[in-house]
Amino acid sequence: MSTRPAFPDSSNSSAAAAAAHASHGSGLGPGFGSLRSASAAFSPARMGSMRPSRPAQLDPAVADGLAGGMDPQAISEMSHLSAAALLDRVRHSEDPEVVRRVLTLVETVGVDEIAELWSDAEPDSLPGVLWRLYMLRTWMRSNRDAIARLWRVGEPVATTASAIAGVDQAPTEDDIARLADSILSGAFVGDFAVAMERAAAFTDVVALGLRVEARRLVERSTANGGVAPADEKAARAQAAKLLHTGANLLSTARAFEHGANLWRRGKLE
Repeated sequence: MSTRPAFPDSSNSSAAAAAAHASHGSGLGPGFGSLRSASAAFSPARMGSMRPSRPAQLDPAVADGLAGGMDPQAISEMSHLSAAALLDRVRHSEDPEVVRRVLTLVETVGVDEIAELWSDAEPDSLPGVLWRLYMLRTWMRSNRDAIARLWRVGEPVATTASAIAGVDQAPTEDDIARLADSILSGAFVGDFAVAMERAAAFTDVVALGLRVEARRLVERSTANGGVAPADEKAARAQAAKLLHTGANLLSTARAFEHGANLWRRGKLE
């Protein structure tokens, strides 16, 4: 996941940058990649100790099995079991340090190890939803300034989306970072379905911001009759990338909403 996306030709390059990054391999669109689902296999036993240096290590036996081509069904079972164990571990702990360590799992364990385990889970499964939540947090924190700009573009006046997401004013980059942590931690220590709905509302607004930016790019390129054909073509190509990213974000928002619905019905596993 790139941390410095850039759309240098846009008048709002920081906002457009979020899309460039979003389309570069993590899963929420062209750079938020396609937020592939999750397949988890963190050892529940290791999670029980929550050692300070590595909050959740990949069990050696699991790692060996993955490297050797473990049976897909076995990996899927571990994915679901480990996601449930991780969630249960935090919900039954009163130690705020446990929450902090789980919140920063990507930074301490590494996104590749988590992806190895959760990134193939179905989007309507617990590991699939948790994978998307972790990637959403990583993306938001890595592109906080650009995403803050996109939010202001997509939500110039507060609506119900702001209330649901938990944004009470035009967010700064620091607000975006705090929101990223709040959404993910809420899934572990608060109402899981509400956390999903907050994530959905947030991604919906950012997706709208991307669509607005795409339209503005095209309008700027065609407003001046003297624009070179090559420049207009480049602007349209950038706009297409923004729209593609926005579409992927909308798909992810629907996955979050569906996850919330399944959780409330006791069917998110």
